[in-house]
Amino acid sequence: MQEDMAAAANAYLAWWDMAGVDCAIDEAAVNWLRPAAISLSPSPPTAVPAEARPATLEEFRIWLAQSPDQPERRWPGVPILPEGQTKSPLMVITDMPDPADMEAGSLLADRAGRLFDAMLAAIGLSRDNICLASLFSSRPPGGMVEAADLSIAADRMRTLVSLATPDRLLIMGDRTIRTFLPVQDKAGMDNLHFFNHDGGIVPALATFHPRLLLGQPAAKVESWRTLQRLVEEMHK
Repeated sequence: MQEDMAAAANAYLAWWDMAGVDCAIDEAAVNWLRPAAISLSPSPPTAVPAEARPATLEEFRIWLAQSPDQPERRWPGVPILPEGQTKSPLMVITDMPDPADMEAGSLLADRAGRLFDAMLAAIGLSRDNICLASLFSSRPPGGMVEAADLSIAADRMRTLVSLATPDRLLIMGDRTIRTFLPVQDKAGMDNLHFFNHDGGIVPALATFHPRLLLGQPAAKVESWRTLQRLVEEMHK
């Protein structure tokens, strides 16, 4: 009797072995291709004090230039810091310095800069009476940024706007516009938007970056329309 039971048991196990089940299993699914996790005794968490936010525009410039936590520390070149003073009638935000900007050490240099200066002059302004900043203070290799870096840059830009307290914003360039404004197409660029920052909101308009206008002169018509709208808003 015992021999029959042993034979039956061996046959039963052999059948499962032929089916591919050669070890103990559980009700829950197991990923056999994943290496087994090594159990380590967890170390007690270390409290990391949050870095204090800059309280003034000048403190922000120093923080941006010196903080080791900025994404730009991984990129070559000297950071180009925000220019201008607080409470300006207009703050202009671009995406990042162009190669020519990195060489010149200032935003919107070379041909794009000359076009930008002409755009400002057309609405009665100059670099001397605006605030000018870029989402990234230097240029990454290939001009490509990671999503995590973009999130960091967007967050600190909101801090910068709250410290600069401009009357209006002009946001230039596709990447910058998509980061801050609900603009889905060219029609949306004609609308007045509101930029949310740490201290509230500020009216904002969007337009093409001068580098695009140099390559696509037909877009200057739409850019001029935005500048006219900006003049109307500044005189309200």
